[in-house]
Amino acid sequence: MLTSTLLRFIFPPPSSLFITVMSVFSFTSTAYLGFSELRGKHAPYSKFWNGSSTKSGTRKQTEVSSRKGMLFSYTPAFLACLTSFVLLAPQGTRFLLLRSALTLHFFKRIFEVLFVHKYSGGMVLDLVILISLSYFTITATIIYSLHLTQGISEPPVDLKYPGVLLFLIGIGGNFYHHYLLSKLRGKSDKEYRVPKGGLFCLVICPHYLFEIIGFLGISCISQTLYAFSFTLGSALYLMGRSYATRRWYLSKLEDFPQHLKALIPYVF
Repeated sequence: MLTSTLLRFIFPPPSSLFITVMSVFSFTSTAYLGFSELRGKHAPYSKFWNGSSTKSGTRKQTEVSSRKGMLFSYTPAFLACLTSFVLLAPQGTRFLLLRSALTLHFFKRIFEVLFVHKYSGGMVLDLVILISLSYFTITATIIYSLHLTQGISEPPVDLKYPGVLLFLIGIGGNFYHHYLLSKLRGKSDKEYRVPKGGLFCLVICPHYLFEIIGFLGISCISQTLYAFSFTLGSALYLMGRSYATRRWYLSKLEDFPQHLKALIPYVF
């Protein structure tokens, strides 16, 4: 019963061990990172992370600036999107929409790195390489999983155009709130303050909320098991990150507005 219901909304999973393994791995790994954030175990690139206890007694690690690190993190995935237009033959509107959405997603990220975000400190090169490889692999697998549906009947419920709408809402809302965050403090301003404008009046991480909406849009365009598995895992991860962000603000600001939720207005 459950399987037949799911198959109304997604393509039948391909007989590919690689896609099956990647679907399970993408969900479990990203969900685990989210639960780690809830427990207070943060990623090394996070502003919440205190690496002082781990630096002593370990090998010296090469660092790059945060801007260069994030630029390198996104560029291979962006190039994978562009390359897919050359290496893979056209497969109709859905395939074109998926590749276009992913290309625009990573173009936006690179644009923000170069012209919007403000960075301080650096990133460990090993971590940068790991993040870059992860984004590249995820992006290539999303494209490849839809490529494998060539010749298979479309799902009875067509979600690609609602997916385009969700994607545009997500990418637009994410960019707008990233812009608001970039204007929060000047170069020499070290004071912490609560972001203002947009949905910051309701939640502390509206940029994460819109990122989830954007991922959901990409999944609806694709309608493959892998895309939805990754999106669900990413949503759990960003829930953990948003919870950690709210907890961090509470620890820094005595006058933090208690009505502000972490991610979902009035709910969470």
